[in-house]
Amino acid sequence: MAEEVSHVGRIVEITPEFTTVEIVSESACSSCHAKGLCSLGESKTKAIQVPTRGWDSYKVGDEVDVTLSASMGHKAVWIAYMIPLALLMAVLLILMGCGVGELASGLWAIGAVAVYYLCIKLLGKRLKNEYIFNIKR
Repeated sequence: MAEEVSHVGRIVEITPEFTTVEIVSESACSSCHAKGLCSLGESKTKAIQVPTRGWDSYKVGDEVDVTLSASMGHKAVWIAYMIPLALLMAVLLILMGCGVGELASGLWAIGAVAVYYLCIKLLGKRLKNEYIFNIKR
């Protein structure tokens, strides 16, 4: 199992605090020969901010690898997908088990997930500090 998750990117900005790296994320079907005929094959550009280290000699335009430890990637999957799914199912099943109607149970379950994501948004700065990306040549 890989110890790091790595993506190739290009440095677009360097400040004393952060080095911004642009990563092009392509869909799984981007290598398909028929992607020009299909609207499903798309790519999206993402900007990652990496703390600038004074001893690095990177320049704007350099192609680099942006890495994150695999354990942090797994933690992100749990926070973004697994916990909200478990919360949705738990609230839905508990309320329906208590005799609350389907519509009300569904709305309460969706509301619980919305509150969860609001809390994640409010804790964003704290979570952002936990996910430290690194740059490698």
